[in-house]
Amino acid sequence: MTFALWSLFIAMWLPLIWAVAAKWGLRNYDNSAPRKWLERQEGFRQRAAWAQSNAWEAFAQFAAAVLTAHYLGANQTWANGLAAVFVVARIFHGVFYCINRPMLRSIAWTIGLSAVTGLFVAAALA
Repeated sequence: MTFALWSLFIAMWLPLIWAVAAKWGLRNYDNSAPRKWLERQEGFRQRAAWAQSNAWEAFAQFAAAVLTAHYLGANQTWANGLAAVFVVARIFHGVFYCINRPMLRSIAWTIGLSAVTGLFVAAALA
């Protein structure tokens, strides 16, 4: 299995990491209504919940791009590299979201989206 395909497995866990960060160490967490509870959070926990939502949104595009590149036989070195760039950018995106660095977060988001675009371009060139 290629690194690009393995990166799907890695990227799948990123939203869950931000979800754990939002809920970590709380005794008043309400698992019967988690979304309602998360909406009432502030600061770091709220931003971690937002990072989780954004990570799920980005994962769908990334998965489509990796699978399209794989199916069409894109250059594997490029696909692997772009997948790595995406994963690293999305890790930084979540960290920057949690620590409230909006400009850095936007840069990481743009890098991740550029990697997704690159995967589709690599597929188109195959």
